[in-house]
Amino acid sequence: QVQLVESGGGQVQPGGSLRISCAASGFGFSTYYMSWVRQAPGKGNEWVSSIDSDGGHTYYADSVKGRFTISRDNAKNTLYLQMNSLKPEDTALYYCARDPQGLGSITQYDYWGQGTQVTVSS
Repeated sequence: QVQLVESGGGQVQPGGSLRISCAASGFGFSTYYMSWVRQAPGKGNEWVSSIDSDGGHTYYADSVKGRFTISRDNAKNTLYLQMNSLKPEDTALYYCARDPQGLGSITQYDYWGQGTQVTVSS
């Protein structure tokens, strides 16, 4: 069955960096667009970033552009999000999700992980 398992979250000071990962299994990872979505306390889901199937094209929300980098290793079936210059407003539960439509909306993502918590605080 399809599984997405995030890891690497934690607490970091403002201005710090963190890399989170998403291990995928049970499907042809290299054939799908993948995305990161976050949910801050008391707020709805916010799309963060997407990457196409071979990693050649990446897309970012304006709120993270220039600070976050999405990447993937198809040989390891793993998706990454490198987060630099973190701000308190980046505090959220971060989910990886499979995007079967390729740049579809969040509501069209068909599989989600359980999330990994990122807290930016001094």
